[in-house]
Amino acid sequence: MPITFALTGKGGSGKTTLVKGFAKLFREIYPEKSILLFDNDLSGELGHTYGKDIRKTIYGIRSGKHELKTGLPEKMSKQEYIEWALEDIIVPVEDNVDLIVSWLVPSKDCRCPMTSLMRDAVTKLISAYDIVIFDCEFDLKYLNQVVDTDIDVTLVLALPTEESLLLAKRIEEFSAKYAAGGQMGLVINRVKPDDMPKIHELLTKYSLDMLAIIPEDENLAGKSLSRNSATVSEALKQFYFRLNLPDLRNKG
Repeated sequence: MPITFALTGKGGSGKTTLVKGFAKLFREIYPEKSILLFDNDLSGELGHTYGKDIRKTIYGIRSGKHELKTGLPEKMSKQEYIEWALEDIIVPVEDNVDLIVSWLVPSKDCRCPMTSLMRDAVTKLISAYDIVIFDCEFDLKYLNQVVDTDIDVTLVLALPTEESLLLAKRIEEFSAKYAAGGQMGLVINRVKPDDMPKIHELLTKYSLDMLAIIPEDENLAGKSLSRNSATVSEALKQFYFRLNLPDLRNKG
C-alpha cells in the first residue's frame, strides 16, 4: 500500500504551495519512489504550477467526454476501459512524479454502475504508486466521493485569522470520519512573527491543537505561478518528523 497524504482547507489557504513542497520533500527522502499528485480541488490549479494546462480529467471519463490519445483495443470491458482511460489522463510533471485531475465528482449516493466502477479503478490506480498526495477540495468528504481509501496523514490548513481557524475546526470535524483513524493535524500557514500571540489565544479559545506553522514567504506575495518556496520547503523539513507516516526506505 502507498503512503497516502492529504491536504485540506479553504481555497486560498496555501494548499497548492504545500502540495508542491511535500512532493519535493518526498522526492528528496525517497528519490526512487513513485509519486502521484491527485488534484481533487475544483480550481485545478496544481497543473498550472508545473506549467501544464490539463484539460483531461476523471470527470471527463465518467461523463463520456474523454477522447483517448490511443486507439481502443477490441473486446474491452467497461471496467478495463475506465482503467485504460485513467492511465491515458495521467500527466508526468517531474521525474517519478505524475499528476491526475479529478474535477467534478458524483454524489456518494449515486447508484449508477459507473460510480462504482470508477471508484474501483481509481483505487487500483492509487495502489500502483508508492506515495499519493491529495490536494483536496475543502475537506475529505469530496475526495471520499471519488475514492474510498485510508489516509495516513491529513493536514488541515488555515491562515492566522480567527475566521480561518474557526473554519479549520469545522473542516477537522467534517473530515474526521473519512480519515479512517489516520493522523490529522492543523497547520497554520503564512505566519508572521507578530501573529503568534493572537494564534495562541485563538487555539485556546477554540480548543485546537496546532501541529506546525509555516512562516510567510514574502516572495510568494506576488502570487508566483510556480508556488515554489524555499521558506515553505525548510518549514516542512522541520516538522516532517511529527507525521505518522510509514517508512518506505526498507521496502522494495
